[in-house]
Amino acid sequence: MERDWFTLGWKMLIVRGVIGIVFGIFAIAWPINTAIALAFIWGLWALMDGISSVVQAFQPESRGSRLWLITLGVIALIAAFFAITSPGLTAKALTWILGIWLIIRGIFELFGAFSSNRVTPRWLLVLSAALSILLGILFAVNPGAGAVGIAVLLGITALIWGVVLIGVGLSVRRELTGPAHTSPSPA
Repeated sequence: MERDWFTLGWKMLIVRGVIGIVFGIFAIAWPINTAIALAFIWGLWALMDGISSVVQAFQPESRGSRLWLITLGVIALIAAFFAITSPGLTAKALTWILGIWLIIRGIFELFGAFSSNRVTPRWLLVLSAALSILLGILFAVNPGAGAVGIAVLLGITALIWGVVLIGVGLSVRRELTGPAHTSPSPA
């Protein structure tokens, strides 16, 4: 079933926009707390994922993949333990891993830029690779600042989405109330 923006109701769009703006302000004002909270929430998700993987391993339809599911479940439970008991360290570790991933991705993008005959201009691929590598180095060298940077970026994104949702809500409201009444112009 497809949902149209207009069926959500203009009031809910505005409420969602205000929540986005408030979250964005908090994320920008307290980026360290935001990064820690996100790591903690990720830990809760990893806990649920680990438990469900282990439970799924013992379901009758999981014949051939039991060991794989148990292994994934145990890894998720270990990650969840660290994320829940030490979310600050987890935020730094995740940012460091993200940095390494970006560096590796950038190297592959750079290799792809010179080994491919794509229609895309090569310089765009090289620029994308350079940005990935640069951002990866910044995250890997100082993961604490990287985690704070991600929290601030998340806050800015939430602010922008909040403003957009409020604008859409007001636009829907205007459309639902009908065209503005204009006074007839004198002839």
